[in-house]
Amino acid sequence: MTPIDRGEAASKAAEELLKPEYAKEALFDRIYRYVSQFLGDLLDATGDGGSAGGVIAAIVITLILLGLVALIAWRLRKSARRHALAPGALFGARTLTAAEHRQAAERLAMEGRWSEAVQERLRAIARDLEERALVDGMPGRTADELAAEAALSLPAFAQELAAAARSFDDVTYGGVPGTREAYETMTSLDERLREARPVPLVPAAGEGGA
Repeated sequence: MTPIDRGEAASKAAEELLKPEYAKEALFDRIYRYVSQFLGDLLDATGDGGSAGGVIAAIVITLILLGLVALIAWRLRKSARRHALAPGALFGARTLTAAEHRQAAERLAMEGRWSEAVQERLRAIARDLEERALVDGMPGRTADELAAEAALSLPAFAQELAAAARSFDDVTYGGVPGTREAYETMTSLDERLREARPVPLVPAAGEGGA
């Protein structure tokens, strides 16, 4: 077996990964496939009595490739954790407007998918409050956090907002099936919140004094 230098190994690796049969594979799967094949070829060469220099070079290159695969896998996991939703998060991965959430809720309700309709209707409420600057657009916000923050600007709705948050959590995490009644209650709250005006903030004692 002729010794393999690094340049030749890199070239062979690039050629292998660009083959048509790998075009539709994910990058990690493609690299894993190549490394597995490379290891198999290495074992075959060793069994056939290849030169010591060639085997050692192949082992070194394989270790480098394995290190690259491990690095890529670590970066992918890190990226996934960074972008993962917090447990109990209100919104999904896609960013929709309040109107789009309402349309989705109405479509789901027409199909009798009450749990999902309840979820989308509360998301419509949350997005509407964000669009009106009544709550901050906080990533990973939970339904309970939304209710607590919205109640500061709309105290008259505090109890209904808390109940809506519980309804969302029940159908999303508690295994409680959604119902027409729950959806209609959420829809009524959404419609009344759209017409509501926030209470003026009262300055704390001592603020604004001469």
